[in-house]
Amino acid sequence: MKKILNQKRALEIIDRFSRAKVLVVGDLMIDHFIWGKVSRISPEAPVPVVEVDADHLLLGGSANVLHNIHAIGGRAYVSGVVGADKMGKKLVSEFRKREIDARGVVVEANRPTTLKTRIVAHSQQVVRFDRESRQPVTADSIERMITYIRALRDELGAIVISDYGKGVITKALLDGIRDLVQDRKIIVCVDPKKSDFSLYEGCDIITPNHHEAGRAVGVERVSRENMIEVGTTLLSRYRYQALLITRGEEGMSLFEKNDHIQHTLFPTQAREVFDVTGAGDTAIGVFALCMASGATFKEAAFLANHAAGIVVGKVGTSTVSQAELKRVL
Repeated sequence: MKKILNQKRALEIIDRFSRAKVLVVGDLMIDHFIWGKVSRISPEAPVPVVEVDADHLLLGGSANVLHNIHAIGGRAYVSGVVGADKMGKKLVSEFRKREIDARGVVVEANRPTTLKTRIVAHSQQVVRFDRESRQPVTADSIERMITYIRALRDELGAIVISDYGKGVITKALLDGIRDLVQDRKIIVCVDPKKSDFSLYEGCDIITPNHHEAGRAVGVERVSRENMIEVGTTLLSRYRYQALLITRGEEGMSLFEKNDHIQHTLFPTQAREVFDVTGAGDTAIGVFALCMASGATFKEAAFLANHAAGIVVGKVGTSTVSQAELKRVL
């Protein structure tokens, strides 16, 4: 395969990260990890008793996309919805601690902040329980988010729509964003959740994993043999400029629509895969930041693939630094 970019060009793009501005819009949440060990079964029921050693609260959902952009040196902005609760305040506090503008975060009084609690014993997840609402956010919340984005749009190079299916990403919100970015050089990247990709039509690039891409075209299992057919079908069916399918341990596939649809395979760059948690968040965050820094779709995919390769070599939801990315290049 022809070399996509040389080291000099890659470093030029990375060095522009500090000037690139990316807005993340989506479902904000907190990942709560409880770590412990199991040495006995409960006398009350046939379940393991976890003796807790430690617990951590981490940025999750679209907040993890935001965290990835910030950690690698981009100028990150956020818009989403939280509840009037302790976890909502925790999220806003974490954004401010990182000097991330939190004015786009809307508080809904009757809605819980999404909290996913995972209990892990001996590196094995025992159970997960979620506190959340998947009902659509209110029309007032959408209007307040649109107002924030309108005030910010002239500064932005890219917008990430991070859909985790928790009610923030609605047709009304997407219609509003499309109207705001019309005739502006703002790349809109979507990490989808819904199987009907027509909701995201008109955005520049969509980044499903291979399971999501398969469901969107009615294919039960996406393999090496039918990957090109799935990607070509999606790009032909919807008005995207490009499609980036993340394939876990097999890397990524980029489909671009020019005079014809072109496919580029990016094999995984991971030396060892310990944990794929959050790799998709890293991929779309770094991809959008690269686009805001003047990269082409291929160049952005190349660098995002390297960043994801670093993250899957770490345990737990992780981020990548500029130094790490430059080192693997």
